[in-house]
Amino acid sequence: MYRAGRSLEDWDSSPPCMADIFRCMGKAARVALCAIARHLRLQSDVFNHLLDDTPLPANEVSSSVLVASYSHMSLQNGKGAIGGGKPGTAGEVEKGLLTLISSDGPGLQVCDPNGRWYQADAGLAPGDMLLITGKALSHATAGLRPAATYRAAPEYLSGINNGGRTSLAFRLMPQGNAILDCSPVAAAGHVIPQSYVPISVSQFMDELSAEEDVVCNRSDNTCVARNNLNKQPSLRSVLSDPLSGAFLEDAVVVSCGHSFGGLMLRRVLDMSRCTLCSADIDSGSLIPNMALRAAALAVKQEDNRRLFHNAALRKRRKEMGDQIDLSKRSSRENGEIGAEDGLHRGVQYPFSVNEKVLIKGNRRTPEKFVGKEAVITSQCLNGWYLLKIIGSGENVRLQYRSLCKIMNPQSTIEEDRCPSQPIQNSSS
Repeated sequence: MYRAGRSLEDWDSSPPCMADIFRCMGKAARVALCAIARHLRLQSDVFNHLLDDTPLPANEVSSSVLVASYSHMSLQNGKGAIGGGKPGTAGEVEKGLLTLISSDGPGLQVCDPNGRWYQADAGLAPGDMLLITGKALSHATAGLRPAATYRAAPEYLSGINNGGRTSLAFRLMPQGNAILDCSPVAAAGHVIPQSYVPISVSQFMDELSAEEDVVCNRSDNTCVARNNLNKQPSLRSVLSDPLSGAFLEDAVVVSCGHSFGGLMLRRVLDMSRCTLCSADIDSGSLIPNMALRAAALAVKQEDNRRLFHNAALRKRRKEMGDQIDLSKRSSRENGEIGAEDGLHRGVQYPFSVNEKVLIKGNRRTPEKFVGKEAVITSQCLNGWYLLKIIGSGENVRLQYRSLCKIMNPQSTIEEDRCPSQPIQNSSS
């Protein structure tokens, strides 16, 4: 698994190509998201506020993730068959905006609107990718682009085919502090159901996790293995109703000692039985849980304050960015280059692809490359370049501090041939 922006210690075991794959599949996912927006008669950048900034700011980790996996066809050990997915006959629903899957062989089924499963990746040619829409995109589009349900193919699970399957799955995820809002969809003339209200991504994901927990509890411990892999629940999920996602501002203590609120409390009273310990419940002995109510109210107020703060901060950043872009544009029109713009480009990426450079080296540069000329073949993250040594053809990855530009000898020769002459003024 690879995330852009993580420290080298975190992804040291990842293959070197993961950064380039992450960048390429990330661009493809953003293009696909723009195409979906245009198909819905929306502006192509209507979902950009949900995504990470490009380029990713320093000391920030990307919300999106790239998962590379290899699995044998026989799943006797119960391991997953798709990149980042889980095996089983039941369908799996993507949580994020969308997922791009590239594999060297078929093995994935998708459920159509009529409830029929079909082989989705059977006819993929080399270079093709399967696109799966997620829950976050479904909410942002008010259900116009519903989330896809997928699973491993039955013949894959039964091990009919031989060999293994390698897959790459890029999950385009929204930022946790972003807000899923259907206002642009309504402005385009689409009908918005009342259930699609603005909600923060973090709360939206917590509600999805709570729904999964309820489904797992109904399936007679079939999801115990998956639950054991989950981390401790978040504070918001503990203080929220698992069915409706609303904060437990009406929490009460039932006769068995457990606390409920919202729709779950209504279900417990209808069943007259606790869903946690299966004890009989006396509906006449309900005690308000004032501590839980106060905690839920405090977290709700803090959540609302953070949402409004993040929205205002993002608006100010956008206004400042527009002002900076306007000033840069006017400077370029006047033939000037801003010092800040030049410094930014000079620090990070002072060289371009296919440019010929000289390796001056530093204390970490291999001695055999120092003083050699090379050609830049590709641009990597954080000011790193992939170079090809002229003569030996070796490939090496170095940072911009180890390189320097090569002066064009032709321009030097022309300057020597045409020396500057002083201009003499003649008076008549």
